[in-house]
Parts: sequence; structure tokens; C-alpha cells
Amino acid sequence: METTTLIGIIGAGIILIAFLLNQAGKMTAESKWYDAINATGSLILVVYAVLLNSAPFVILNVVWLLVSAHGLFKRK
Repeated sequence: METTTLIGIIGAGIILIAFLLNQAGKMTAESKWYDAINATGSLILVVYAVLLNSAPFVILNVVWLLVSAHGLFKRK
């Protein structure tokens, strides 16, 4: 498996973990951990998108990262 593909799988997997935990009722979308997990996954996916030279995917994940980071640092 190529390194680039592995990076994408890891980033997507991290975001999916947050989603699944939220859906299972183990974590709320208002949780600091939820935002932290999403920010981490989206940051990894930004790297992946840059490696692929995919501007739409870069934009999507930069916005996802900014929204998650805002939620993370907004909470006390």
C-alpha cells in the first residue's frame, strides 16, 4: 500500500471514529473530544489532499479543520 493511501485511510478513519462514537451515544457533538478528533482527522486529510493535488478536497478539509478547531478552542 502506498504511503499516500495510508495517510488518507488514517485521516478518514479518525473522522469516522468520532462519527461512530457520536452515533452510538458515546460522545456528543458538543464534546471537546469530538472536535479534537475531527480536527486531527481533517488535518491528516489536508495533508492527503495536498499530496494528491486535489484543491476541492483541500478546501473541504481546511474548512472542516477550522470549524473543528473553532469549536475546540471556543469551549472552556
